[in-house]
Amino acid sequence: MNELILVVEDERHLAQGLRFNLEAEQYRVETFETGEDALKRLTDAATDVSLVLLDVMLPGVDGFSVVAEMRRRGIFTPVMMLTARGRSEDILKGFESGADDYLPKPFDLEILLARSRGLLRRSAWAQRHMASAAAPVARLDLEGRTIDFERMELIEGESAQPLTLMETNLLRFLAERDEQTVSRSALLEGVWGVREDTDTRAIDNFIVRLRRYIEKDPARPRYLTTVRGVGYRFQQKPRE
Repeated sequence: MNELILVVEDERHLAQGLRFNLEAEQYRVETFETGEDALKRLTDAATDVSLVLLDVMLPGVDGFSVVAEMRRRGIFTPVMMLTARGRSEDILKGFESGADDYLPKPFDLEILLARSRGLLRRSAWAQRHMASAAAPVARLDLEGRTIDFERMELIEGESAQPLTLMETNLLRFLAERDEQTVSRSALLEGVWGVREDTDTRAIDNFIVRLRRYIEKDPARPRYLTTVRGVGYRFQQKPRE
């Protein structure tokens, strides 16, 4: 195991504790106290970084801005946000910024390690499929727009837009349940592992993001519709 994990945390005792425990698991670790320094490291050599553990409350540029800037620069390294606030609006803001997972403080070390391993496994799986020309490609065709789940891309005409790991996983989760009504709590638990008692209204605004990708008219969705009071339904072949 030689994956490199970046820990972006301004509380030195916490950063060093994470470094010690991650290195005990045979990961390589680099620590940064500011978002600016982490962004510079990622921009200079992002390809060798396997995972970013990113605190929300940083001096200067906060964690939300760091992950948003990463995605804007085309850096799609998995990011787990660490936040002292577990409110649904904070969780949502992290997801909308482009984070792949979140963990509220104080957290159990074993939970952090397990969720880190999960992100690393999913990212490695995606990269293996991207590198293999012979690998089967799972695609979703939606009237001129194609979602390539293996390459984590939205393809429209000659252009391709990268999707984050969580955007891909959320859309796949819905597509695999074609024409089924999926509750908000099932989405949060099935995609992010968020407990059922989390305020599930947070997922509503995140769905808006997916609609901008797949709908010709996001204000009048055909593929991803709301089931009032319950959740959402995806239909690859919507009824007219």
